[in-house]
Amino acid sequence: MKIGRVVPAGGPFRPALISLSLCVALLSAAPAAADIVIGVAVPRSGPYVAVGEQVLRGVEAAARDANAMGGLDGQPVTLDVQDDACDSNTATAVANHFVRSDVRLVVGHVCSNASIAASDIYAQNGVVMITAASVAARLTDRGLPTVFRVCGRDDDQARLSAAVLAERFRDRKIALIQDPTPASRTLAAATKDNLNRIGVNEALSLSFSPSDADDAALADRLKAAGIEVVYYGGDATEMGRLVKVAADRGFRPQWFGTSAIATPDFAKIAGPASNGVLMTFYLDPSRQPAAASVVKAFKAEGVDPTGSTIYGYAAMQALVAAGNFAHSAAPRAVAQALHTERFDLVLGTVGFDAKGDVTAQGYVLYVWKDGSFTPAGK
Repeated sequence: MKIGRVVPAGGPFRPALISLSLCVALLSAAPAAADIVIGVAVPRSGPYVAVGEQVLRGVEAAARDANAMGGLDGQPVTLDVQDDACDSNTATAVANHFVRSDVRLVVGHVCSNASIAASDIYAQNGVVMITAASVAARLTDRGLPTVFRVCGRDDDQARLSAAVLAERFRDRKIALIQDPTPASRTLAAATKDNLNRIGVNEALSLSFSPSDADDAALADRLKAAGIEVVYYGGDATEMGRLVKVAADRGFRPQWFGTSAIATPDFAKIAGPASNGVLMTFYLDPSRQPAAASVVKAFKAEGVDPTGSTIYGYAAMQALVAAGNFAHSAAPRAVAQALHTERFDLVLGTVGFDAKGDVTAQGYVLYVWKDGSFTPAGK
């Protein structure tokens, strides 16, 4: 598999165990002096473990493939994997760990709150950070020169969600609900703002605290209000529970989720009630020609590279491709290459704008059916 080629353009934390799929170099407990250590910050605990596993799986595969092709500027790549639990304080501690350990290239973090907290430390210390899954516009809108992402932005996601709600469900009773998490609140607010600007007003907008009792009470309240469409930006576990609880209580609206449910865990939890649920998510590169060989290799290992797996691969792939173009692992040189060049990645031929946002296609509407999601079409 190609790791990417350049296309010319006009308290201590313990590293988590590395997957057995990695080559011997990656398994070394004490990497050789010439090895280039790349930090990886993902949730290995907490509610977003499934997304963290997807990202890590992709990162490990890209590192393995990079080493098979000579590494980064001729040096082997090893990984320092840390658990940030999608928590801002823990992410800050992880970032400080990388700085103290002289790790200057990082793939991470997954949750936007964790990425935003850690990015300030990376920027202050000249560390290049590239995230596979953090969508908050604020992350890159601050213009930090060493911060990048290969995924989409939440403001783009909110615009698509509002457009779909207005186009498909203008005459239906729509509820916009949110839980206390920053991502859920931000997406609900942005979707409401975009929807109202289009000229469509929701029938109900409310916040709730996820729990078995509250999920049942919420489902009953929505049903009593005659709600026909429910938009929710919660994670896969909570939305899965809510969809199932509602169905069990005879309430089956059109559910509409976000990229946070792009994991098989959602369908496992929701069961048959997951069928027909709509979701906005990045363009699925696993279905694109540029990722064909990588997808084939994953499937040969019994892995379905859905969700954020290919984006984890792309994040590591981009770092290596930029380093090889610059003939250097120095963060300034890698950041400069990312900002100015274009690369053939599993996402296609892409670059990064002045903010650090990837130039790849943005969000797409998907529908869940029989435990997996496919493009919803018109």
